[in-house]
Amino acid sequence: MRDLLNLAARYGVRVEMCHIEDANGYYDAEAGKIYIDISLTPDEVRSVFAHELGHVHHGHSCDSGPDSPEERQARAYAAYLLVHPEDYADAEHVSADAFHIAEELGVTVGVIDDYRAMCLQRLGERTYSRSARGRLSNELARALS
Repeated sequence: MRDLLNLAARYGVRVEMCHIEDANGYYDAEAGKIYIDISLTPDEVRSVFAHELGHVHHGHSCDSGPDSPEERQARAYAAYLLVHPEDYADAEHVSADAFHIAEELGVTVGVIDDYRAMCLQRLGERTYSRSARGRLSNELARALS
């Protein structure tokens, strides 16, 4: 969690835990704040936080629908940010079940689904990962080091 807070600080964004009626979290670009619902589990908080950082990273400033390009970008960012390829491979070696992998990596099943859909490429019996360290900005790579 500290790594996400450090990244938010680098972006100049504050984080506030509060009660939210109709969402798990959201980014308010005008206020420079990420809001996260206080009732979430630690894995949900981490996953929502990374997703909202995706909106910050990509400069999204408006609310968009769940199937919008902005949401897809934020979901991919969260998957790249939270799932390290070696950790994923180790967990998948034990069980390919998304619930197992999510539990092992401390994220939601949605993040694992997004990682599989947007960050992995399977060719025959081999699986290749687009490494978070190679695809995200240098600023993010420094924050994760």
